[in-house]
Amino acid sequence: MCGIVGIVGLTPVNQSIYDALTVLQHRGQDAAGIVTIAEGKFKQRKANGLVKDVFATKHMQRLKGNIGIGHVRYPTAGSSSAAEAQPFYVNSPWGLALAHNGNLTNSVSLRESLIQSRRHINTTSDSEVLLNIFASELDKVSGNGLAADEIFNAVSKVHDMVTGAYAVVSLIIGHGLVAFRDPDGIRPLVLGSRKTESGELEYIVASESVGLDTIGFEVIRDVEPGEAVYITEDRQLFTKQCAKKTSLTPCIFEYVYLARPDSTLSGVSVYEARLEMGRKLGAKIKREWADLEIDAVIPVPETSNDIALQISSELGLPYRQGFVKNRYIGRTFIMPGQTQRRNSVRRKLNPIKAEFKDKAVLLVDDSIVRGTTSEQIVEMVRDAGAKKVYMASAAPQVCHPNVYGIDMPTAEELIAYNRTVEQINDCIGSDALIYQDLQDLKDAVKKQNPLIDDFEASVFDGKYVTGDIDDAYFAHLATLRSEDAKKIQEQKEEIASLEMHNED
Repeated sequence: MCGIVGIVGLTPVNQSIYDALTVLQHRGQDAAGIVTIAEGKFKQRKANGLVKDVFATKHMQRLKGNIGIGHVRYPTAGSSSAAEAQPFYVNSPWGLALAHNGNLTNSVSLRESLIQSRRHINTTSDSEVLLNIFASELDKVSGNGLAADEIFNAVSKVHDMVTGAYAVVSLIIGHGLVAFRDPDGIRPLVLGSRKTESGELEYIVASESVGLDTIGFEVIRDVEPGEAVYITEDRQLFTKQCAKKTSLTPCIFEYVYLARPDSTLSGVSVYEARLEMGRKLGAKIKREWADLEIDAVIPVPETSNDIALQISSELGLPYRQGFVKNRYIGRTFIMPGQTQRRNSVRRKLNPIKAEFKDKAVLLVDDSIVRGTTSEQIVEMVRDAGAKKVYMASAAPQVCHPNVYGIDMPTAEELIAYNRTVEQINDCIGSDALIYQDLQDLKDAVKKQNPLIDDFEASVFDGKYVTGDIDDAYFAHLATLRSEDAKKIQEQKEEIASLEMHNED
């Protein structure tokens, strides 16, 4: 899961891209980057860190130009190397830069074919592979010109060769911005525009509609699965369906956890979807857990706040805010290491003891993935004096790895893997554990848009929409993760050795 944005404007776009990235920061806190075009050259700044820390005034002044793209990174295989911050670029043809949200599932074979065709891949990132695949197809265009249909033909070839999840924004020097989305529509991409004072249109594409709202753009529509959008440097808009077969199967975890509640994706308000999740889960509790004596419904902030509010309404029970959140700690789910996630929970949340003392409470969370956070929260609540602690999850059991851009690469990390609900309940230490049913979750999201074909819900049901996932692929992911962990440990040991040397 990453955040991407691309803007073609009438005036410099550096500030607008920066502002859009700050509201997409929840999609990736590991690294950030911006590339613009000015005077026929790329202007670039990217580094590890949050948006506010990566871009200083001197960097913003250097990012000149009326067209640009930006990216916030969340590593999908454990790697946090600064060399893999995006956007990436290649010098030929014309000069091409690209930022990508998602994960390619056939990147190994693609990488081998690129090497055989004498294209150099400098990092382990599948996004650089995708860039070179696109570049190699554009390179087949004859002459110095580049018409919209030729760009769309190149995107069609990319769709033919690539499998997995990908939402892309790219820049071609001397031509414009190209954006496209995978044929299954797994990762989101939104198209928008705004009128300048002179009445001319500027265009934007971004991962979520909130990236448009906050900088004065209006949503035109979602980029369709398999569709490509080409916006020339002089702001002419071209669109075309470039995939032979498409389906709208967005990642359902976007609505559960990943996206901001003020976003609308695939015609579905994330906020309204979460309210409906609460209604469905509240109805299940009322139907199947009527014997529970609950004094208050308390959300684990913040994604589950709206869900918990609806559950309390459905059950006719008081809604209480039982935790104070430290907003200067990152989202624990997307932190790159298990130890870092574990250590951050108590720094991130502090219980309000008066809301727990001598009470039976129903805690509501959006999901339970590794279980580490849930276990510590239940322990905190008991330490605060609760006599009973029940846990409700707005999502079903997360039993399977994700391969489309969310950091769940090994099943063994998932608390629900090969465990019953009763066993999970024992692991996290709660008095009762209630999960949302998968069909209820799908119905909650699809209610606003019946045209959605289905959802990419593999973390819950193990069904991978691209149809190319097997045990060998999971073994490959496990190897990558092990190698990344080894590199990180080696870096830590090297830093520790240097520190000891300096002390001596």
